[in-house]
Amino acid sequence: MNKQQIPVVVLTGFLGSGKTTLLNHLLHRSGGTRIGAIVNDFGSIEIDAMSVAGQLGDSTVSLGNGCLCCAVDASELDEYLERLARPSAGIDVIVIEASGLAEPQELVKMLLASENPHIVYGGLVEVVDAAEFDATRERHPEVDRHLGIADLVVVNKADRVSDEERERVLDVVHGFAGRASVVASSYGRVDVELLFDRAPVGERVGQLSFDDLRDDETGDADGADGRCGQPGHHDHLHSAYESLSFTSEVPLGPRPLMAFLDSRPEGLYRIKGYVDFGPADPRNRYEVHAVGRFLRFYPQPWAPGEARLTQLVLIGSGVDVPALEKDLEACREYAPQADEQGMWGVLRYVQEAEAEPDQER
Repeated sequence: MNKQQIPVVVLTGFLGSGKTTLLNHLLHRSGGTRIGAIVNDFGSIEIDAMSVAGQLGDSTVSLGNGCLCCAVDASELDEYLERLARPSAGIDVIVIEASGLAEPQELVKMLLASENPHIVYGGLVEVVDAAEFDATRERHPEVDRHLGIADLVVVNKADRVSDEERERVLDVVHGFAGRASVVASSYGRVDVELLFDRAPVGERVGQLSFDDLRDDETGDADGADGRCGQPGHHDHLHSAYESLSFTSEVPLGPRPLMAFLDSRPEGLYRIKGYVDFGPADPRNRYEVHAVGRFLRFYPQPWAPGEARLTQLVLIGSGVDVPALEKDLEACREYAPQADEQGMWGVLRYVQEAEAEPDQER
């Protein structure tokens, strides 16, 4: 992936589900990562994480840790994406918090159709309220369809229902979400590594982050819920993630790897790294970027003397790590001759796939 390309995560969910609380959590726990946040709503925005910068209105505020928040109408989306994604802004990830009445599929289509070379789709995250799940479905039956196109579903406010009710809601969500990753959370606390990479705080020079400020705090306030967590509770997340680091000195076969990628198991949310296809393309390594159902490859010439390795990181929730490793091991290609047609499946995802959103979704 081009180093200048910034993942854009779409955060959706109906009013009261806890989107702003989840965004606050991402800002609080971003480490050294610089987040650009686009809030697709009107009027005053109250975000606890930004209390050090004063109350936000319909304006753009630049904060000490590099967070940028914009209150925008959907028609302004391209303009703000261009502003945040320009290299001089130094943003690492952009999060769009959509209006509670927004149509997530349209936002995703806009991103996939964007001609901005500096951004890449970072996934659709749907937030649902566990305590109000049935009532929300009754008022907004389209939530079932939204779950079906999500890449990650966060079942929030899980602490407000019984264990039995939580499991029931999770079962219903899984039924609509298909292979999407589904995690339960309280106060919007999910592992940020599910959504983006956290840069080490030490990489930031001369800036005071929210993490630094919160080192001296005894609690963690959550804005949208209007409730405070217990002291130190913010370090104990209610949803964990699993990751697998895979390295191979033997090239991977394009056919078996594409068979694996095209049938990615439930809960596997992100894949990143580099693939060596050996004789199938001896000139290039292929950077891979996958999030949810979205997949893209970026061929890059091997540097002179560079070790020819496949190096992948897989991240998900509730995934079977040994099974994933076994599946990747089975992709090793020991044949010395190239399969002339084997790369066709890979090349489908090298094209400008954002012009064909239905193919990727």
